[in-house]
Amino acid sequence: MSAPASPADLYRHSLRLLLNKDVTAWVALWAEDAVMEFPFAPEGRPRRLEGREAIAAYMRPYPDHIDLHDFPDLLIHETTDPQTIVAEMRGVGRVVRTGGTFDMTYIAVVSVRNGRITSYRDYWNPLAAPVGTDFAGSSR
Repeated sequence: MSAPASPADLYRHSLRLLLNKDVTAWVALWAEDAVMEFPFAPEGRPRRLEGREAIAAYMRPYPDHIDLHDFPDLLIHETTDPQTIVAEMRGVGRVVRTGGTFDMTYIAVVSVRNGRITSYRDYWNPLAAPVGTDFAGSSR
C-alpha cells in the first residue's frame, strides 16, 4: 500500500478530474464528513456544505454550467500545518448556456487527512462570475 498523496498532489489531481468532468472521481477524493465552505457566497447560494453527499449534490451539475479548459497560474503554498495548503489559481473555459468566456480567480484553503480532502474554503468572488454560470447570484 502506498503512502497517501501530499495535499498539493491530491489537489493537483482533483483539478485534473474537474478538467476531465469526472465529478464522481472528484467527489471520491473527499472524506465522508468533509466540509466545503464559500465565505463570499451571495444570498441564495450555500455558504457551507457538510458531508461528501452534500458536496456531490452541489458539484454534480457543475459541468452543465461551466466547461473548464484549464487552471493556469496555479500556485500552491504550504502552511505551518503540513496537511493544509493554500492554492491560488484561475479557472478558464466557457459558460455552457451562453458560450461566453469563463475566467475566474480563486483562492482555496484545503486540508487533507489520511489522503482525503476534509475541509475546503473557496474564496471566489461571486460578483465576478459570468452571467449564465448559475453560480452567480441566486439565479438558479
